[in-house]
Amino acid sequence: MAHDHSHIDPDAGDRRVAGAIVVNLGLTIAQIVAGSVSGSLAMIADAIHNLSDALTLLIAFAARKIARRPADARMTFGYGRAEMVAALVNYTTLAVLSLWLMWEGVARLFDPQPVAGWIVVIVAGIALAVDLVTAALTYTMSKNSANIRAAFLHNLADALGSVGVIVAGTLILLFDWRIVDPIVTLGIAGYILWHVWKGTPRVVRMLMLGAPPGIETHSVLRAMEGVAGVASVHHLHLWEMQEGVAVVDAHIVAEVGTGAVDLRARVARLLHDSFGVGHATLEIELDGTCDPDAAVIGH
Repeated sequence: MAHDHSHIDPDAGDRRVAGAIVVNLGLTIAQIVAGSVSGSLAMIADAIHNLSDALTLLIAFAARKIARRPADARMTFGYGRAEMVAALVNYTTLAVLSLWLMWEGVARLFDPQPVAGWIVVIVAGIALAVDLVTAALTYTMSKNSANIRAAFLHNLADALGSVGVIVAGTLILLFDWRIVDPIVTLGIAGYILWHVWKGTPRVVRMLMLGAPPGIETHSVLRAMEGVAGVASVHHLHLWEMQEGVAVVDAHIVAEVGTGAVDLRARVARLLHDSFGVGHATLEIELDGTCDPDAAVIGH
């Protein structure tokens, strides 16, 4: 995130996110203890999901701090990609934990264990309240920050997991349906894996310098070639410097008699107005002086 567009004071926003992190970490510890004491694997699964919320908020908190650090001689592109590196670590950890929960859940389907339903219901009820409080802390900021919005939506989704655990504990109390616990566990683990499946490609694509989602490279190429005075374009690169900051690097062959400075300005304006490109490095070449076999896209 290159800039913080939130209308909330940055320090006040940081305190909100930090408070949400502390609350979620405390809840995670309580759920793990309660799950171990009660024998509920579903409670432990929900605790791991809640830990993912805390990690998501921690990444968001770090991103807010990092976004305010200027580029320097060591990191000339800035520090915005630290968020993506941390997100990839987060997703990988969540995938491993979810697969472990699925293994344990399948094993319990064939050998249901006794579960202390009251502990499960009470702690899950507290978890639901914490999820709603966390969502309230981040709701205002989520309107102006994609980073915080993701954390906000993650917390709302986690509230559904807490509802599932409450239902499981209630059914165990009323009917001694022990098999509900591993079924809910598998559901929560599957839901976490779905989030990993949806989020990982976006992270990997950015780290691999892929074109930003929503911007089609050939559309950019055609638009640039349509600018008056452009004979051709080659060595076109399109990627994200950091989340939400599209970058173009290209060589532009100018028609004879076209001014380089004016042409560069018109192409840069087109990229900004039509595609939201915030940074463009454009090298102007004269017609007939470039390599005729140069790659149009990439090198």
